[in-house]
Amino acid sequence: MRIIRFVHKDAPAYGVVEGELPEIAEDGSVDTSGLEIAVLDTDPFFSPAQSTGERLRYDEVRLLAPIIPRSKVVGVGRNFADHAAELGNEVPVSPLTFFKPNTAVVGPGEPVRLPAISENVSYEAELAVVIGRVAKGVPAEKAYEHVLGYVAANDVTLRDIQQQDKQWSRAKGFDTSCPLGPWIETEFDPEAVRIRSWVDGELRQDGSTEDFVLDIPALIEHITETITLLPGDVILTGTPAGVGRIESGSSVSIAIDGLGLLVNPVMDA
Repeated sequence: MRIIRFVHKDAPAYGVVEGELPEIAEDGSVDTSGLEIAVLDTDPFFSPAQSTGERLRYDEVRLLAPIIPRSKVVGVGRNFADHAAELGNEVPVSPLTFFKPNTAVVGPGEPVRLPAISENVSYEAELAVVIGRVAKGVPAEKAYEHVLGYVAANDVTLRDIQQQDKQWSRAKGFDTSCPLGPWIETEFDPEAVRIRSWVDGELRQDGSTEDFVLDIPALIEHITETITLLPGDVILTGTPAGVGRIESGSSVSIAIDGLGLLVNPVMDA
């Protein structure tokens, strides 16, 4: 099930995306004219939801982030060896984690706003995991029992501030630094899934989750050893090589096979 959140009758609403997924073109564009949204009567994450019977065209609604994390986004750094190498870093022997606040989250089409304090802002295409059940002390073999679904994400980073501060709260937690969307897929196999990004139609990243240093169950086990994950929390699983700078006026597109296309303009704050 592809769960989506959008503006309907001047208020946030939820729905299910229906229709055959279109192919994403080599320039990162996609034709979504064949997709429809079956409108739901309530938020499906925390209560049973039913269809209202109303259907809308996917490309005629304003999309919102499909989830606003209940408490946090947990990021995982350097989970692709090629990305660690391109920035001159060693691959961590255990997961390198950081937080983004829920105020960092924006949805499809919403702008990434560049803080004036930074002169080097970078995109990072990532597969994100949405937690569906309270998770504490979860062993790897039971990790998927706590996953609601998956969504495309962009872990936008103030690269110069990251290097200056030596810890990542400002560099990765600023407002608009976590675009999520367009939908959450609840029936999704995260093994060997292609991850791509484009800036202004130019392909920049093309990797696969088969190159994770640590897989999703290992990440959930590590995080929940010390941190309780709540329903709606999000885990960013790392980015492949090819990250680079974005500037005001750019457009960043993130595609993860089966999860649609996440597009965000870039603007000055």
